[in-house]
Amino acid sequence: MKINFAALLGGLLVAGALQAVEAPAPTKLNTTADHSKFKELQREFSSGQEVTKACLTCHTEAALQIHRTKHWTWEVINPLNQQRLGKKNVINNYCISTATNLGACATCHVGYGWVNSSFDFKSQENVDCLICHDTSGNYKKLPGGGQPPVKDTENPPGSGKIVKAIDLAAIAQKVGKTSRDSCGACHFFGGGGDGVKHGDMDTSLASPDKEVDVHMDATGLDFTCSTCHKAPAHDVVGSRYMPTGKDAGEAHMRGKVNKSNPATCQSCHGQTPHKAGAQPAKLNQHTDKVACQTCHIPQFARGGVPTKMHWDWSTAGKLSPEGKPLLKKDAKGHVIYDSRKGDFVVAENVTPEYGWFNGEVTYTLLGDTVSKENGVTLINALGGSASDGRSLIWPMKVMRGSQPFDPVNKTLVKPHVAGNDDSAFWKNFNWEKAIATGMQSVNAPFSGKVDFLKTEMYWPITHMVAPKEKALGCVECHTRGGRLDKIQGVYIPGRDSNQWVDLIGWLAAGGTLAGVLIHGLVRIARRKN
Repeated sequence: MKINFAALLGGLLVAGALQAVEAPAPTKLNTTADHSKFKELQREFSSGQEVTKACLTCHTEAALQIHRTKHWTWEVINPLNQQRLGKKNVINNYCISTATNLGACATCHVGYGWVNSSFDFKSQENVDCLICHDTSGNYKKLPGGGQPPVKDTENPPGSGKIVKAIDLAAIAQKVGKTSRDSCGACHFFGGGGDGVKHGDMDTSLASPDKEVDVHMDATGLDFTCSTCHKAPAHDVVGSRYMPTGKDAGEAHMRGKVNKSNPATCQSCHGQTPHKAGAQPAKLNQHTDKVACQTCHIPQFARGGVPTKMHWDWSTAGKLSPEGKPLLKKDAKGHVIYDSRKGDFVVAENVTPEYGWFNGEVTYTLLGDTVSKENGVTLINALGGSASDGRSLIWPMKVMRGSQPFDPVNKTLVKPHVAGNDDSAFWKNFNWEKAIATGMQSVNAPFSGKVDFLKTEMYWPITHMVAPKEKALGCVECHTRGGRLDKIQGVYIPGRDSNQWVDLIGWLAAGGTLAGVLIHGLVRIARRKN
């Protein structure tokens, strides 16, 4: 048998060419720098600070930028009322306060080592770059200082549970832009767990479909958090402490300087967002009184993750007959009682409550007078009315609960709940000890007496925008007993009535009917004649 080597070689070359043509295109790079090639990152790191020091060799101003942000200080001064707000100062009706609980809470701080007042806020190396810029999904920090585990570590101490070490070099070499995952690693878990606090932010937004959020739809628009929440000089726009209640501006133009909030609906869609449909002009008239979110977020907690709607701290501390902490779950496996925290009410697909909101928020802070006799204490009061010209009707999550206060001094308190020490409530279930330690840490008086009062906290809803086909229909508001039944100060056709308007309407309808009948009778009579 003779072998035609020329033909064989030609066939091999053709096959090779076809293989080359059919080879998949290289992955599109989303960055101008491959950090795995940086010599500064090709080494072992024994701490998070060492990684940051390496980052700063190129990103020389990054840490100083972070130092000026609320993500670093956890503090915001409200210019309207000069209240000192931010995570560092406010009291909520979830985990109550970060003060004296920093060992647990500051795990989500963009820094390393904040456990008490000795933390060096001026240190550039204390900035945690990886917490926002990790793209590997492997980065994590331990409670009690917020350091990444560079070696296998027992956590919590004495629990026998081992947290495996992570490779800081491998993670640092894969840093990139922020994502829903990196932002969500903290913000999805606010209040102590997945979806607990916000109601419109939970792990379902990590890779949602269009039904959960039209903007973040992973196979559609695929917005990240920073698509709306821009971060010039690392200062992320948007704030729960000073939100924009009504954006009266037009859509932002690319390239044009605009100092208004780029995270509002109007910043993209303008004041007349409805361009098609049966009645776009009529729908656009609603934008003067109704927030976009009111119609376009019909329910929150829609992604399969429940949110807490009620938290009763007064029932915390119950133990089993053997003296062990209790944990109760509902039929779906959701925790509804925890000895450390009390009773919970959780819910999914929640219809919001609605109210006028102009962006002004006033908090009840440590030292403000509270009393059970006053009924429900508002943790935060939202400003707004139908007549101020600055308000829209907004959807809200209203978090209700019962939390400890000092009945003698008539103030809310900041208890020490998290920790392995004897004064931590989660360790000893002793409110007097826990509150005494917490109040001492913030130099506030405590009488030694403990009681509980009812509280409410308001959270404007702005994520989980549904497809336009799922937006509210007219009848859901324009009817008695509808969604806007409690909204005051505005006339809503179908819901409201006015005796004079009703009388005129009935007279007009009766007159029309009478006219038709008379006309018909006249024609019949004339025909007979």
